Amino acid sequence: MLRYFKNKFQSLIRKVLKEELNLLTNRLDNLKDDSFKILTSKLLLEEIKKKNINTIKDAEFKVFSQWGDDGIIQYLINNINIEKEIFIEFGVQDYTESNTRYLLMNNNWTGLIMDGSKSHIDFVKRDNIYWQYDLKAIQEFVTAENINMILEREGFTGEIGLYHIDIDGNDYWIWKATEVISPVIVIVEYQSLFGFERAITTPYRANFVRTKEHHSDLYYGASILALCDLAEDKGYHFIGCNSSGNNAYFVRKDKIGNLSVLSASEGYVNSKFKESKNPEGRLTYISGDSRLEVIKGMDVYNTRSQTIEKI
Repeated sequence: MLRYFKNKFQSLIRKVLKEELNLLTNRLDNLKDDSFKILTSKLLLEEIKKKNINTIKDAEFKVFSQWGDDGIIQYLINNINIEKEIFIEFGVQDYTESNTRYLLMNNNWTGLIMDGSKSHIDFVKRDNIYWQYDLKAIQEFVTAENINMILEREGFTGEIGLYHIDIDGNDYWIWKATEVISPVIVIVEYQSLFGFERAITTPYRANFVRTKEHHSDLYYGASILALCDLAEDKGYHFIGCNSSGNNAYFVRKDKIGNLSVLSASEGYVNSKFKESKNPEGRLTYISGDSRLEVIKGMDVYNTRSQTIEKI
């Protein structure tokens, strides 16, 4: 009888703690002051360290990331031996919402960020974080042809901790072309609408801009299988996606440790966000498989057969 009440009490405590943590996570998103956000998030970090993490989605929480990637990244850096605390991220816009800002401010990593917009980079340079931390922000439209030159010019070569590619288009091709760095963790945005059975990506065009390629804003990126194939070629294991279904995580094979290695089908997450637009640029809120119908007939490149196919 005593054991029964003890178990019931422990179950109740866990339920209360979970409810409090969910409430805290929601409140973090509404806090204005960055320092207070980081201070409050320490409770979430401590809870993540205690949790039994079965998939990286179990570690999610949001401070500056658009989705729950801040928690995933914290979980990984606390479970992987990373010697060079350096990150590179591009496609950051004004950097107020990004996957490495928390890494910069909470863990004091060194970073290089890039965006094609001058106004966005000027905004970053006016932010206090630009003198408070070791951050370099540059305006660049990244292509497969210039990525290595940019990294070498800015002094970012060799071993780094994390490489995040999120440019809504040539993500596959940029990672394929990257040679001068050896990241421990690689995060690449994937296009979940392409599923997990076909190894496909939008064909490479150096000037690819998602908003100009198709009015829907749905024609971009690579399938999870294409990225997993590329990861294997580059010496990385796939460890899963975030629960929102837009970011895929890879860890260099020599650093994988006890992390679970997944196949494309095992780690795939289908996105549920409704970002499609009509020709006038207004959101249409199309969901599910109907989203793929909007771009049916568009060209995709099969990375296995190296041929152009249709969606």
